[in-house]
Amino acid sequence: MTVPAYNSFAQWYSNGHLAHYVRTMKSAGGIIHLLEASQPAGDMSDPAVPDLVLYQDLHGGSRVSGDMGGGRFDVRSEKGSFFLSAPRFANTVLVDDAHELRSLSFPLAQWQPVLDEAADGRFSLDYQKLSMGAFASPTIRLAVRNLWALCDEEGAPSRLLAQAAGCEILAELCRLGGTPFTSAKGGLAPWTERRCLELLRERLSEDISLDELAAEAQLSPFHFARMFKQSVGEPPRVYLTRLRMEKACELLAQTDLPVTEIAQEVGYSSNQVLARVFIKHQRMSPSDYRRVVRDPARPSISLRAHSALEGRQ
Repeated sequence: MTVPAYNSFAQWYSNGHLAHYVRTMKSAGGIIHLLEASQPAGDMSDPAVPDLVLYQDLHGGSRVSGDMGGGRFDVRSEKGSFFLSAPRFANTVLVDDAHELRSLSFPLAQWQPVLDEAADGRFSLDYQKLSMGAFASPTIRLAVRNLWALCDEEGAPSRLLAQAAGCEILAELCRLGGTPFTSAKGGLAPWTERRCLELLRERLSEDISLDELAAEAQLSPFHFARMFKQSVGEPPRVYLTRLRMEKACELLAQTDLPVTEIAQEVGYSSNQVLARVFIKHQRMSPSDYRRVVRDPARPSISLRAHSALEGRQ
């Protein structure tokens, strides 16, 4: 039997024999593919794909054996533990119990130039160490949880958000593998910081990428993301969401634009997406916010609510 060739992990899980176990699949501009699946016990092997694939066991307790590119292993997984599959390696994985997993696949065609630049042209991962069964990482677990939360809110995260999260996860994988990236020293130069913040505001409605911002600063995306956080006090993805919320509040308070148009103005694909993000950050819907800050019949309520919202921004 001829094994079909798959151009990506996402294509394999869309068309291979495990496809019917998939519950959720999202792609962020081809930068990261995210998948959630509920699978039975048995052979869960995957063919060779040109992607670096990170799996997370959501519940743990299963015995997992096989080879994912680092040699044979036989382990009992724990809740939230990770497994890493090397690119271009046909892994063999046997699981003795039904399980739920999340996976993130990083197409190396997209990531290799970024990784090489961050590592001064010497990027490599120690698969003998990282692909030898389950491992734990609070840093990666938090990044994955945040990325999934963004998917729940936005449908699929923007390129900037996905790439920033990917940088964080891959940097931690390199650290765990014993080949950490050279640390970026200090923050952004003042003129660079001003220009990048201006660019984010000017292109708030667009799907701007981390690459574009890093190019303005003449830095690699990895180094830019870390230096941006040092200068601004929060990661680019967090700052972008805050800008969008501030602009949405301004438009709701000062214009009669429909919520659908406001969503597009601040970079969200629909009013439903804006509503999910808005409720999370402002504790009320966009329509309720507009009524609270503009209803002349309830000035005391308006002032208190608006003041509270302004304080959280």
